[in-house]
Amino acid sequence: MGSSTDSTGKSLTDYPRPSVAVDVAVLTVDEVLKVLVVERPDGSYALPGTFLHPGERLADAAERALRDKAGLTGVDFHQLAMLDDPERDDRGWVLSMAHGAAVPVAEIPAEAHLAPTTDTAHLAFDHSEIVGMAVDDLRRRCAAEVDPGNFLGDSFTVLDLRLLYETLYARSYPKDTFRRHLLHGLEPTGELRREGTGRPAEIYRRRGTPLPASTAAFLLQ
Repeated sequence: MGSSTDSTGKSLTDYPRPSVAVDVAVLTVDEVLKVLVVERPDGSYALPGTFLHPGERLADAAERALRDKAGLTGVDFHQLAMLDDPERDDRGWVLSMAHGAAVPVAEIPAEAHLAPTTDTAHLAFDHSEIVGMAVDDLRRRCAAEVDPGNFLGDSFTVLDLRLLYETLYARSYPKDTFRRHLLHGLEPTGELRREGTGRPAEIYRRRGTPLPASTAAFLLQ
């Protein structure tokens, strides 16, 4: 059996230990790219978060935070980064594992508060930084596969996709160049949609294959 002390004669409990928290940036598209925030007891706003309970995994804590603070269940989230600035929380020494998620606005509870991702400087702690991480992460993922957040549902037109990506990346794209790059990740459904007086638009679904590096370079330039 190994020793319960280290080379200095100290045991694990002799060392100061930080509290560990999780915070989740849930992004959605509601005309613009927004993030779900919750009101704190002091009237300020923050991302849904919570402290890790004894014996609990980080993913379980994140799931609990989304359920209890935001009324969200079944959300596909992932880790972004561990935030370890000793001064990040004025309540004490708190490490936070930041998580990101993308959820269609129809799945966000009607009573939830959504803030534009460009207006998060007022959020508590370093949560504005977490939002920035989540936005960058979502853009990278959208450059690697078509609409991984499923914002558009199962089928859509190329115009739908271009308008979504222009919202996500906060820029405009030439329609023909955009179509040429994103068609790598699309397959036609054989259906058409008539929009206005123009000719019907072809409807596509995701192919489920990674987008080429040239598409990422185009989107992220």
